[in-house]
Amino acid sequence: MARPHSLRLTVAALVLLGVAVAILASLGRWQLHRADERRATLAAIEAGRARAPVRLAGDTPVGELAAWRPAQARGTWLPGLNVLLENRNQGGRPGYWLATPLLLEPASRRAVLVLRGWLPRPLDGSPPVLPATPAGVQQVAGELATRVPRLFELWSFGQPRAALPAALPADGLTPAVQNLDLDAYAQATGLALLPAVLMQTRGDDALVRDWPQPSTDYDKNLGYAMQWFSFAAIAAIAWLVVAVRAWRRAGRPARRSQS
Repeated sequence: MARPHSLRLTVAALVLLGVAVAILASLGRWQLHRADERRATLAAIEAGRARAPVRLAGDTPVGELAAWRPAQARGTWLPGLNVLLENRNQGGRPGYWLATPLLLEPASRRAVLVLRGWLPRPLDGSPPVLPATPAGVQQVAGELATRVPRLFELWSFGQPRAALPAALPADGLTPAVQNLDLDAYAQATGLALLPAVLMQTRGDDALVRDWPQPSTDYDKNLGYAMQWFSFAAIAAIAWLVVAVRAWRRAGRPARRSQS
C-alpha cells in the first residue's frame, strides 16, 4: 500500500502540473491572439496606403478619412495655435512633435490639425526654437491618423502633468503637453476640426518626419506561441508520467496480496 505522504505528494504534483498546463496553454493562445491583432493592423496600414490620396476640405466625408491614407490639404497655417507634444524620442534623442492647425475654410473656421515633425529638446532645458512657419496659402501632404498618437502618462503626486490651456492662443510660451485630445484642442481654439490628423511627410524645414507606426511583427508572436505550447506539452507529458507511475505503485500491493 502506498504511504500517505507519498500519495499527498503525488496528488500535489498532479495538481501543479495540471495548473501549469492550463497556464502555459493560455499564454500560447494569448500570443496567437496578439499575432492576429498585429496581422490585422498590418492589413489596415497596407489598405490605407494603397488608397488614392484624398484632398482634405471642410466637407470631406468622415468615411474618406481612413487611417494611413495619403492626403493633401491646401490652407493657411495658424502658428499662434502651435502645441508641442513632449517626450517624443527620435533616434534615442528626446524632443517634441510640433502640431499646427491648417485653416482650410476661413469663413467656417474649418481646419485640420497637422503634425508637422519632430525637433530636439535643447540640452540646457530652454524652450525649443520653432522653425519659421510659411505665410500664405500652403500645400501640405502626409498620411492620415484618426487621432494624435498617445503616450502613457506617468507622473507623481508632486509633479502633475501639463494641461492644455483653456483658451488658445495663450500668453507666453508655446504650450507643451504629453497627449493632445482633438475635442479639447478644438474647444480651446474655437476651430471646427476635421476628425482626423494629418502627419506631414514632406516639408522645406529642418523638422524630422519619420513617424512611428504600430508593431506588425506577428511572426514573433507566433514563435512565442510555439514556445508556450511546447512548454505546455512538456508539462502534460510530465503529468502523464506521474499519473502512470502512481497507478503502477497503487497496483503492486493488490498483485502481491493475490499471490
